[in-house]
Amino acid sequence: MITYRIAEAAEILAVSDDTVRRWVDTGRIPSQRTEGRATVAGPDLADFAEHLVESGELAERDRTRASTVSARNRMSGIVTRVKRDTVMAQVEMICGPYRVVSLMSSDAADELGLEPGVRAIASVKSTNVVVEVPK
Repeated sequence: MITYRIAEAAEILAVSDDTVRRWVDTGRIPSQRTEGRATVAGPDLADFAEHLVESGELAERDRTRASTVSARNRMSGIVTRVKRDTVMAQVEMICGPYRVVSLMSSDAADELGLEPGVRAIASVKSTNVVVEVPK
């Protein structure tokens, strides 16, 4: 199972390390200790990211940060859902306050190892969303 350190979870959620620590300390995000450090399981982080977007909490916070939002077309995020059939896969991601959906071949999703909790980058070009996994 993929796990993320506090700093990595903060980067994915586009919040500070301290914010994620508070959420872990109050039980908003489930965590465990790995080699003495608090970590968050990928699927738990994906669920929490989805909750933040659905509740509007990230969108509200983002309005106050408008001057720091990049206009570039690459968005780092976390996979929240993958629906596969024999030919195609629908991959849903949360990238900051945005939900991004990509359609790709099932083979491509399998090769990238896409599943809930995996960190990925969505590159948007017109109506196409290309998903890549950071090295």
